[in-house]
Amino acid sequence: MTCYLVTGAAGLIGGEIAAALADQGASVIGFVRRNRKLRRSAGEIVETEDWTGSTPQPGHIALVTGDVSDPGLGLDRAAYRALAGQVDAIIHCAAIVEFDARQDVYDAINIAGTAHMLEFARFDRGRPIPFVQVSTAYVCGQRGGELAEDNDEAPESFANPYEASKYAAEQLVRAAMAEGLPAVIARPSIVVGYEDDGAIAGFDSIYAAFKLLAEGRIGTIPAASDATLNFVPIDHVVKGIVTMAGQVEAMAGRAFHLVASEPMPVADFFELIHGYPQFADPRLVGPDHYDPESLSPLERRLHRKVATLYGAYFRNNPLFLQDNTEKLLGLAGPVADLALMRRQADFAIRAGFLRAESVAA
Repeated sequence: MTCYLVTGAAGLIGGEIAAALADQGASVIGFVRRNRKLRRSAGEIVETEDWTGSTPQPGHIALVTGDVSDPGLGLDRAAYRALAGQVDAIIHCAAIVEFDARQDVYDAINIAGTAHMLEFARFDRGRPIPFVQVSTAYVCGQRGGELAEDNDEAPESFANPYEASKYAAEQLVRAAMAEGLPAVIARPSIVVGYEDDGAIAGFDSIYAAFKLLAEGRIGTIPAASDATLNFVPIDHVVKGIVTMAGQVEAMAGRAFHLVASEPMPVADFFELIHGYPQFADPRLVGPDHYDPESLSPLERRLHRKVATLYGAYFRNNPLFLQDNTEKLLGLAGPVADLALMRRQADFAIRAGFLRAESVAA
């Protein structure tokens, strides 16, 4: 039975991947740093055990504590060697995913951390370990229009340092590919909850912006008329990554967009918010008609934060092609329509992240 090493196993995507692999009967080693609780779906705790130096039983997840920012992964040499000898494939999820971290943190975790994992994958030069790099579709930066999966051309600019760090990490993976490492790149877009019920183990990234808008703390957002938001359910992302992890050598050298087949127009995103009577009524305005000086001091501060972190997503219209995903994985992303996103909002309300009643109530 295959033994997978999942880095960032305590993260949103990593926990789901580890659990899905164990459900299939694989042996899983979850690489974690401080947090040793793996969660899935609506936040249910995933059963784990400690890694004792031997391969976990099929269907089990064993945790090893380490640090990808360290060249030796925070392990002693014996543990490093033992781990490399047991692993049949690596799924590298560990990353700083916040958009406003310090540059040195991105450098240490997202870039150097990837370099260290690639070295681990090539510890035994006669037996390189197949490698799945979990990246982001937004390595395209602020480009719009059709974007092919295998195009790794550097964009003129990135929306935030996170995107830039993931692009730099991809370049390290591609260099390792050129030297013979069997590897693939998974590129999710904006990850939301499960397709059928919106369940998700944690609320971050776009959920934070949604909350600010829904609660009226930001009343106006500048957006381009053709801008879109590419929301993709986490179960689609996990299915794609698990599928490619089992076939890395056959698919080596490819990148895969794990995205919606049709993104959501920004106007529909605001219609979604307007559809809940307990939510505020934020307005969309064209970038040329937006005057931040007309805002209250508090809203101006909040808008600066949202504009810095998410503003580009309300201005751009990237169209992520899915040729590899459809042909090689046999998958096509769902449509990011109002029905899908209402299920996400409904779950966030049930979970207490978004308000269930209006302020007046």
